[in-house]
Amino acid sequence: MKGKGAGRAPQRMLIVDGYNIINARRSGGMDSYSLADAREKLLSDLMDYAGYSAQQVVLVFDAWMSDRTVRTEERHGLVTVVYTQKGEIADRYIERLCDELAGDIELHRLEVRVASSDALEQTIILGRGATRMSARELMIEMDQLRNTGIRQVIGKPVSRRNPIGERLSPEVRERLEQMRKGYNNRG
Repeated sequence: MKGKGAGRAPQRMLIVDGYNIINARRSGGMDSYSLADAREKLLSDLMDYAGYSAQQVVLVFDAWMSDRTVRTEERHGLVTVVYTQKGEIADRYIERLCDELAGDIELHRLEVRVASSDALEQTIILGRGATRMSARELMIEMDQLRNTGIRQVIGKPVSRRNPIGERLSPEVRERLEQMRKGYNNRG
């Protein structure tokens, strides 16, 4: 069982077909933004989702009909936004990415899910070891995680630990403590 990543949970990654999710939101009446605003809203929502779920997210927008000559990537915390190049659709990029990750998936070092409602895409990625979820499932999961995450943060007691203070030298900590006592004695 050693070769299969036993003893350690696999890292998690979610790959999102951006325009597929935006179109699902629009058809569900959830998104009436312009296309540029809808991209920004999805990115913002996925940044929250990545933070709550502690997993890497790859958001792919295709430039199939644009004049973009090169593929570009932007990092936003745990979210990587990929804009494909002219003539490259998001589905092909996602398939290639799943191919690149197949070894880690097979060795159970990485769990990859792909969010797309494209039935053909879902079938192809399943053959590469990733799991699938529909746009609707992703939207529900994002809402649930956001609501659960907020409740967990609100319900947590305030930590009394001071990790920054632990990194200070004893002399600096003593000086800060003297300053704190002096400030508290003023009142």
